[in-house]
Amino acid sequence: MRVTSIVPVDKRKSKVFLDEDFAFVLYGGELRRYGISEGGQVSEELYRRIVEEVLNKRARERSLYLLQNSDKTESQVRKKLLEEGFPAAVTERTLEFLKHYRYVDDESLAKRYVESKSRVKSRRQMAWELCRKGMDGETVQEALKEGVPEREAISRLIRQKTGGKIPQAQEERRRLYGYLGRKGFSYEDIRSVLGDLEEENWE
Repeated sequence: MRVTSIVPVDKRKSKVFLDEDFAFVLYGGELRRYGISEGGQVSEELYRRIVEEVLNKRARERSLYLLQNSDKTESQVRKKLLEEGFPAAVTERTLEFLKHYRYVDDESLAKRYVESKSRVKSRRQMAWELCRKGMDGETVQEALKEGVPEREAISRLIRQKTGGKIPQAQEERRRLYGYLGRKGFSYEDIRSVLGDLEEENWE
């Protein structure tokens, strides 16, 4: 494979293109160590050496650093590694390592999220937020089974918001509907729970 170009990323790193296609990112010292220069050749054996000796290790270290302060989904880690110039094969191998040792565990992360948020968010809002993090639909739906029932969540939020007294003024009720609606709860469920609470005649 011919080194068609070497493009600086910053003062220390450069993107290497082989046969016109982006291949990987290396530091200046690594370019010199492996004898990579524009117009030169990179054999299959040399490419494998770079992957094994440099890229696999670097991708693992980078991914573990990313996971230090907050859990991330498989999709989020994949996106970040690819954005930083790691080859797709290296990225997937790194993800296998992370999943094997449970540094990345979408099922567990989804269940913990639902457990902590289902008292204040609707199933629809939680599903949207989990899918936005890159989780697949099956994992999301399975996690949602563990959450607090929506009617219970609505009732809890109404009590918290109103201090135990349902508003009768139209404007106050409109604001309450808006507050719950923004959390993803349906108009029908909100109305039904409000009706039940009014029948209880709690004040």
